[in-house]
Amino acid sequence: MSKKLSDANLTSPPEPLVFFVDRSLGRNVVAGALRAAGEQIQVHDDHFPQNTPDETWLKEVGQHDWIVLTKDTRIRYRAIETNALCAAKVRAFVLTAKGDLSGTEMAEVFIKALPRIRRLCAKTKPPFIAKVSRDGNVMLIQ
Repeated sequence: MSKKLSDANLTSPPEPLVFFVDRSLGRNVVAGALRAAGEQIQVHDDHFPQNTPDETWLKEVGQHDWIVLTKDTRIRYRAIETNALCAAKVRAFVLTAKGDLSGTEMAEVFIKALPRIRRLCAKTKPPFIAKVSRDGNVMLIQ
C-alpha cells in the first residue's frame, strides 16, 4: 500500500536567517552572543573596511538576503541610506534603546527579540526597517 504525500510534506523548511551585524554594534560581543544562541552571523568588518559608506554595504547585504542588525537610529532619516536599503530589499532591525548599552546588554536585547524578529521576517516582505526596544519588543517603522 502506498501513501500519498500530503502538501505539508512537500513544503521545504524555511531558509535559515543570516544576520549581518553592522559596525555600530562592534565586531565581537554581539556577534559572539548571537552565534552562541545558534544564529548564523556575518560581521561588517569581515566583509568591508570600517569607512565603507552605508549605501555600498547595504547593496551587498541585500544581494545576500542578510538581515541587518544595527543601532544607527538615524539610518531611516538619511535619503541615501534609505534609498539603498529599499533598492536592495534589505530587512533592517535598529536597536533604539536610550543611553549607552554595553555589548553584552545589546546582545541580550537582540537575543530576547529573536522570536519577534523571526515572525516579522516571515510575515513582512522586504524592504523594511523595524525598531528593537530595550525590552525586546519589535515594531515595524518603515
